[in-house]
Amino acid sequence: MTHPFAPIVLDPTGADHHAEHKQLRDAGAAVLVDVLGVTAWSISDPDVLKRLLTGPDVSKDARAHWPAFQEVVQTWPLALWVGVSNMFTAFGNDHRRLRRMIAPAFSARRVADLTNVVEGIVTSILDDLGALPAGEAVDLREHLAYPLPIAVIGHLMGVPADQRAGFRAVVDGVFDTTLSSDAQAANTGRLYAALDGLIAARRADPGDDMTSLLIAARDDEGDGRGLSDTELRDTLLLMVSAGYETTVNVIDQSLSLLLTHPEQLGHVRAGRADWSDVVEETLRLEPAVKHLPLRYAVNDITLPDGQTISQGEAILASYAAANRHPNWHNDADTFDVRRPSQGHLAFGHGVHFCLGAPLARLEIATSLRMLFTRFPQIELAVPADQLEPLGSLISNGHQRLPVRLGSTAV
Repeated sequence: MTHPFAPIVLDPTGADHHAEHKQLRDAGAAVLVDVLGVTAWSISDPDVLKRLLTGPDVSKDARAHWPAFQEVVQTWPLALWVGVSNMFTAFGNDHRRLRRMIAPAFSARRVADLTNVVEGIVTSILDDLGALPAGEAVDLREHLAYPLPIAVIGHLMGVPADQRAGFRAVVDGVFDTTLSSDAQAANTGRLYAALDGLIAARRADPGDDMTSLLIAARDDEGDGRGLSDTELRDTLLLMVSAGYETTVNVIDQSLSLLLTHPEQLGHVRAGRADWSDVVEETLRLEPAVKHLPLRYAVNDITLPDGQTISQGEAILASYAAANRHPNWHNDADTFDVRRPSQGHLAFGHGVHFCLGAPLARLEIATSLRMLFTRFPQIELAVPADQLEPLGSLISNGHQRLPVRLGSTAV
């Protein structure tokens, strides 16, 4: 469908995303945007976004509900985001089937059982940091925010330790929206090779991990209810990528916010707020994912302002813009760990709400609590305005987070 106005072109580098998100909000509840050459409706009004995320008129299945899919997927740098076959892109009964198979990995009991694992990993990381020369600057994105989630998801999924660095490199590429189509295609090839290696390793030597359980479901069930080969590989892709990159970003953002707002850290240390408050306010103010590609209108959708999203048009969930909407939160651009309501859409909404949210919250809160207890004098090693954003319109973090740890607690 043609429209009388040109779409807002989203910056693939995310260099000034706060200003860009304000531009989206100022344009209304829904506005056409250009996402690396693909036109979509950006939804930044939280009420409208929640309605679309829970209604039957919106799908994540590009093959079934996006007429442009076959053409776009050939050259679009974000083709992997819409072309995978897992619960991320599933709709209706397929989505329910896939989600039921994966949900046990993130049950309350299993996440609780991981508490000691997470604390042990953080302890080991902090021991290594404590051994560094006094006064030396250290990049906490590289030396805390990265290793913790990759170790946890490696434990959960049965990724051998010697394969985790390879997974990190290719998953980083998935979120990099500055890569060309050819570079993204090459990265996707390396990613699937790594997943094939994981499947082969766990099939040959199964264990008590989610990869082994999914392989067993694939190999043992012949009634059509198990995973297809493609679904198995793409489900592992979803679990490794969603359980890693997003948590890295929230650890990074929560640290930078606390170190640039010492009065908020003071509220936690004085007992006026707790670490979970820090986690939720970070998720609201600086969610790990700024925009999530893509959804599609199953039918024509009339919005409250009278605009119509036509059947087959693409929809971009602009979570970061919605989280700061002034109709939802007072002083929405302010970091306030004692905010009365910390509602956000950082984990999505509706049937696609992130299954790994409890595990992510555990990792982030644990790392913050243990780091600030161990190194109470920690401070940024550079001025805050020198923290450079990642080159991505999707992923929301910094390229580096240099700090000085100071003395350890006695």
